[in-house]
Amino acid sequence: MNGRPFGAGRFARFDLMRGGPQVIPRPDGALVPGPPAPWAHVAPTDRMVTLPTLADVLDGRVPGPPEEIVPIAHRRASGVLVPLYEDDDGELRIILTRRTAHLRTHKGEVAFPGGGQDPDDASPLHTALREAWEEIGLPPEDVRLLGPLDPLATLTSGALINPFVGVLPRRPRFRADPNEVAAVLDVAVRELLDDATFRTERWPMPPELGSWRDMYFFDLVGDTVWGATARMLVQFLRLGTGT
Repeated sequence: MNGRPFGAGRFARFDLMRGGPQVIPRPDGALVPGPPAPWAHVAPTDRMVTLPTLADVLDGRVPGPPEEIVPIAHRRASGVLVPLYEDDDGELRIILTRRTAHLRTHKGEVAFPGGGQDPDDASPLHTALREAWEEIGLPPEDVRLLGPLDPLATLTSGALINPFVGVLPRRPRFRADPNEVAAVLDVAVRELLDDATFRTERWPMPPELGSWRDMYFFDLVGDTVWGATARMLVQFLRLGTGT
């Protein structure tokens, strides 16, 4: 199985079909399918992301400005961690979580570990590391920071998300918080680049947000990644593949 979800402390059952139960609020008039993937012009056998490439691209990288599709003034800063590791076969894998169904926002959605910046957090990076420890038990001292992705603002939760890519020395032993995390997803980066996994749609937007917006979707085995997390994944993959 390509995507390997783990529940809070034990294996979780999932279906062997792509896509999951996540609710997609698709508006009337959405264009399906949308534009091709940014890496569509690259032969599938040549699509790859390696740790040396990521280290070169992200080392000293200065993040760009956030997307200004919504006003970002007075938004609460948040930090998320994009955790990576290489398995015993040298396969690069990425860690995501499926949020529990009773959370106030983004319930049941797939996300990176992270959350809002607390007053005691020295920076959004500190927030990302703290939340990864609290949510799935990743020790902060095990994370080697590669660099930042660009920040982005969400439409629903009013957060300004600051993503950071970090690599772990080995496959972690997850300790998921059952109050926040329904499952931990351990996914091969190669799978995210597969034509069977990634798709786009073009959604009409309210006039104040622009006329149209490309929406990204990753149909994993048993889950669909979309929204802000999918946008972060697309930037990560574009940087990693040079597209």
